[in-house]
Amino acid sequence: MMDMKLEDLNIEYDKLQKKYGAAELNSIYNGGCSVNPDICFVFMNPTGRNIASNMDWKGIRSPWIGTKNIWDLFYSLDESIYNKIKKIKGSEWTEEFAKKVYEDVTKHKYFITNLGKCTQIDARELSDDVYKKYLHLLEKEFEIINPKVIVLFGNQVSSIVLDERISVSKVRKKLFQKKINSKLYNFYSVFYPVGNGKFNINKSIEDIKYIIEELKTKI
Repeated sequence: MMDMKLEDLNIEYDKLQKKYGAAELNSIYNGGCSVNPDICFVFMNPTGRNIASNMDWKGIRSPWIGTKNIWDLFYSLDESIYNKIKKIKGSEWTEEFAKKVYEDVTKHKYFITNLGKCTQIDARELSDDVYKKYLHLLEKEFEIINPKVIVLFGNQVSSIVLDERISVSKVRKKLFQKKINSKLYNFYSVFYPVGNGKFNINKSIEDIKYIIEELKTKI
């Protein structure tokens, strides 16, 4: 298990894309610091807005490439990179710029991934059953990268990963722990900050700031 690399999981993600994703799009994997990151951020699943899902894209296939608002969560990135993300259109992201963004994500010791790697055309809802097909693979990601803390976005992702019914509004800033193959991992559940949840992004940022401070002291 310890010899497994993140790239070894990509074959499985591509197989599941054919089952659950859009046929004309590629699956999106993960990106950032893959060796003992401070925080692993876990979102739901990618959509076609991520231009790395295009069949002709040859660069990294990491979350949120070609999108804008989600990067407000990562306000601590290099100022010039953050400002460029906010300025340019999604279609103007290049493979070189995507690499530069994720090099900065890595420098900040963040790892960004999705529970589901199956890219959809739009933001249609996926069933719990589909997400559960990915859970064992996500847990392998945790084992490979060994994060200090894992941030789960939204009720659905939190409930599936923690295997209990979670309402984010009731558990803000609460530390959860779950054992995966004999190792105990630390989790927080945070509001999903895009789509219908975009009005909660300030709460998401507040909670992430809290988690970062906790990392400095307790965890």
